[in-house]
Amino acid sequence: MLLSLKIKDLRLRCVIGLHDWEREKMQDVVLNVEFQYEAGEAIRADAVEHAVDYKALTKKIIGAVEPARFRMLESLAAAVLELVMQEPRIASARVEVDKPHSLRFADSVSATVSASRLP
Repeated sequence: MLLSLKIKDLRLRCVIGLHDWEREKMQDVVLNVEFQYEAGEAIRADAVEHAVDYKALTKKIIGAVEPARFRMLESLAAAVLELVMQEPRIASARVEVDKPHSLRFADSVSATVSASRLP
């Protein structure tokens, strides 16, 4: 059974941007991570040891993003996706990163990347 899990609206701060003024202080970013994995055994056994530990995965994401410095939103999204796909049980994943208040008349700008081990 292929299960989909979502980590929604993970609010973090990091240095991100092209302009010098953007690189002087940390800015808000909002991450949404969705991944799929074969969860039949975890569900049947109701046992976390057969599941993807999404709390540990979230801690890894926080640990990688907050001290980092990115110029482009695309690079941040790709770095998070690469980290998520390091978990061997994950069959596919999608990462969306929003940078609120990036544009004057928009709520945010976002970049979305995905990867899959599925045929």
